Amino acid sequence: MEQERNKKVNLDSFGSTVLSLEEKINWIRLSRAEPVGPITFFELIQRYGGAGKALEVLPEITLKGSHKKKLKIPSIEEAHQELEKHYKLKADLVAFSEPDYPEILRHIPDPPPLISLFGDRNVLQKQALAIVGARNASLNGRHFAEKLATELGACGYQIASGLARGIDTAAHQGALISGTIAVLAGGIDHIYPAENTGLYYKIAEQGLIVAESPFGTIPQASFFPRRNRIIAGLSLGVIIIEAAKQSGSLVTARFALEQGREVFAVPGSPLDPRSYGANMLIRQGATLIQNADDVLSVVESMSEIKPNLKQQQKTQNFQGNLCSSKENDEKIQQFVLDLLSITPIGVDEIIRECHFSTAEVILVLLELELAGRIQRHPGYQISLKG
Repeated sequence: MEQERNKKVNLDSFGSTVLSLEEKINWIRLSRAEPVGPITFFELIQRYGGAGKALEVLPEITLKGSHKKKLKIPSIEEAHQELEKHYKLKADLVAFSEPDYPEILRHIPDPPPLISLFGDRNVLQKQALAIVGARNASLNGRHFAEKLATELGACGYQIASGLARGIDTAAHQGALISGTIAVLAGGIDHIYPAENTGLYYKIAEQGLIVAESPFGTIPQASFFPRRNRIIAGLSLGVIIIEAAKQSGSLVTARFALEQGREVFAVPGSPLDPRSYGANMLIRQGATLIQNADDVLSVVESMSEIKPNLKQQQKTQNFQGNLCSSKENDEKIQQFVLDLLSITPIGVDEIIRECHFSTAEVILVLLELELAGRIQRHPGYQISLKG
């Protein structure tokens, strides 16, 4: 039973090889298809043996889930155009299976299948620490972020952040000389906020710009949590400086915990609403820091990212007999739907409750997601679509 519950997507099986142009085009088309997300992308490739075959069967398996929303798959021409736009910018579109993909990012629960890289990819060879915080940061908070980034950079660490106003901007500025990574919520070509245009190009010259969204994508509110998981995923730990109660920085801290990263927080005055988030994290067990030495004393004792990360993704390869009866599919679908609500629940728990094989349940979940009836959540959880 334990072995059955651990059958998820085996990302280790993807190896490290440069994709052919045809394969890269297929990866672009499948990963940009709506509503295919990162976890679904890898499940499709593993089940059907590659992106090309997955594209062929995608309309059919979407219909099996009682299709509610229109399936959108980019054309071959559109995929070529996206590649060309990267080349014109002198950026690269790197697939998960390729050697230039950041190794540390491979081990998060839902790594992006493709990432855009603009700048010096050598910065990925060094370990990184993330510094994030309030957009409306205080002057003291910005000064501290810049000083901390400079000192950690001088000790050999890259600084990752989100190019936002306030703390993010200060962190990037402090780490320009040593190297910094800016992770965008939109496409690699879309600079947000516009006031950071100059900083964007400085980072591209001296560091690295990273984006998951397709070229030309304008960031929307729902994209920032996805961006935040990558900031945490590229880093050994995340440092929070000034974060309000509903701050996106707290989302980054949550992703860091889920990914097995360290969380650090700078304490602040209880009278300042911007200090609520950091103070709360400290109460919950985050490491309180007051200077760079406090961070270094923790990260320098870490030989590698915690080993349980890879264990989250161990699985069997789901290739094999792809045939199943319509009657059986509908029976499993209804059984699974009856177990679900709008509150997220672990896929493992669903599998435990079912009297069907893991492979059958995973396939049905795939069909239901593509049909827009369920949605994925961090931590390998699902829920009914609200």
